[in-house]
Amino acid sequence: MSPPHDAGDTFDARQVRRAFSRAAAGYDEAAALQREIEARLLESLDFWPARHGDDHPPRCVLDLGSGPGRGAAAMRGRWPKARVLAIDLALPMLREARRRERWGVLARSPLRRGIDRLCADARALPLADGSVDVLFSNLCLQWIEDLPAVFAGFRRVMRPGGLLMVSTFGPDTLHELRAAFAAGDDAPHVSPFASIAQFGDALMHAGFRDPVLDRDITVSRHPDLAALVRELRTLGATNALRARRHTLTGRQRFARAAQAYAAAFGDDGGTGLPASWETITAMAWAPEPGAPIRQGGAEIASFPAARIPIRRR
Repeated sequence: MSPPHDAGDTFDARQVRRAFSRAAAGYDEAAALQREIEARLLESLDFWPARHGDDHPPRCVLDLGSGPGRGAAAMRGRWPKARVLAIDLALPMLREARRRERWGVLARSPLRRGIDRLCADARALPLADGSVDVLFSNLCLQWIEDLPAVFAGFRRVMRPGGLLMVSTFGPDTLHELRAAFAAGDDAPHVSPFASIAQFGDALMHAGFRDPVLDRDITVSRHPDLAALVRELRTLGATNALRARRHTLTGRQRFARAAQAYAAAFGDDGGTGLPASWETITAMAWAPEPGAPIRQGGAEIASFPAARIPIRRR
């Protein structure tokens, strides 16, 4: 499904699709941090029975930006009678997930329903109004500029009382890489990421209730800049900015960036160059149809973003 053309000028959705399509075969092996974040997010699905009870499991669950399909498989195991949807922008990701399931990497029980896979854009979900009970999305939304619009789309497809569980990267992600390339090249190389305050504001603007947001900082280590860039390419996390340079960076510019990276952030005791990842996770509940966003001139839900602590891993 082709992405809409009027969704903003920051990201090139076709480049996002191409990058993740190329990364499909090797993504899961390289995605250690992504799997860790997904595992923490999946644990939070326990809030569904805490709110609705064990006797009322969800009828339809969605893994949006499903990638290799681990989230969809985990929800199928948790709720075997539910319809499980897996949506991804990159068709090769969906094919790889189906291949892994067929060969037993993600084992299927004969007592469980299969997974329905759709190639579609998160900004234009091809789903009926009020059809999804749980919308789960791990590290997909950082590629979307207009968060209020995409959350409005989520509210449209979710049933009242539905659970939204999402994660994204925050603005401190790869700040070292951004600074290093700024020293060696005028073109942008690292995406701008929404802050936790912007993320929370977008949720409230869409009318979601009882939002709970959290953020973590994880620091990975890499032998040099070339190794970090190779890993990002393997993950499909390449430069998808519309304003990116459409030619190769060039050896001299890359060398300047590598020198700036090492000079500014160093090799701490031989452990390698640091790369920071700020992760934002959010849980919220879908409201009743027509529920107001504001009452008495004030937001129904609010949170003190400045006082949310950051955990460092």
